[in-house]
Amino acid sequence: MSLLHSALPRVLPYQYCRSWLLVAASQPHKFGDAFQSPADAVVLDLEDGVTDAARADARTAVAALLRAGHKVWVRINPATTEDWDADLAVLRDVPALRGIMLAKAEFADHVDRTAEAVPGVPIIALVETALGIENAFEVACAKATARIAFGSGDFRRDTAAADTPAALSYARARLVVASRAACIAGPIDGPSLARESELSAALSVTKTMGMTGKLTLAAWQLDKINSALSPKVEEVAWAADTVQRLGPRGENIVDGYETPNLARAKHILCLSEVYSPLWETSGQARRPASAQPKSTGSGL
Repeated sequence: MSLLHSALPRVLPYQYCRSWLLVAASQPHKFGDAFQSPADAVVLDLEDGVTDAARADARTAVAALLRAGHKVWVRINPATTEDWDADLAVLRDVPALRGIMLAKAEFADHVDRTAEAVPGVPIIALVETALGIENAFEVACAKATARIAFGSGDFRRDTAAADTPAALSYARARLVVASRAACIAGPIDGPSLARESELSAALSVTKTMGMTGKLTLAAWQLDKINSALSPKVEEVAWAADTVQRLGPRGENIVDGYETPNLARAKHILCLSEVYSPLWETSGQARRPASAQPKSTGSGL
């Protein structure tokens, strides 16, 4: 059993968002369902999800939604295109904008120039090419980069890589290492077109590679993504017991080899605190008393 996202309002800080639902901005009739979904973050897409002919109307729809106070993320076109300027023109000085997902980020300069146009707005750098993967650390270190995400479909088109865990493991690993080295939250994995029976395996790849979020185009995947990328009940119980045994500051450690276990336990409890409202709203069993998180003073 794991922590499912059910009726929790989408107020999670971007560092902790697991499921990122992409919705074509040219289809405003789908916005309402997206906002009512269990997505941690809704991303209105002005890039691949929109044809050239529909892009102007899509921008109008996004601008209207933001002016009405709906807090959303927006995926914009690459910084090397004219559409990038047009996208940013409707996003400037809009308080409801939660953040920007920048398509095909390949250099820190792409993030920096976007940040100059919309100061103070967090940016998810979507890495989708071989050049972007090679420059992943530079992109991750850009001041405005909040997280990086893997545009796996475009990466495969760029490199002719197969859609298998082995073929994409190098690219995923580069993003994970770049994120950690740049001291930002873990990367967001690309979307999976897998059938329901195959999704668990795809999510296992995401988690075991060290990625902490996942893009999706399908609302039916959201609960499964949130569940797979959350601590399980037994993990929280182990973490609480470990912190109690070793002490929040390690004061009871007698074997130095236990130090990594304490760090992992405190990380799990931190995530449990973030997602704890889900236990009360998902209709699942409550945590056992031994799994109640204690204040450890730790962060991620």
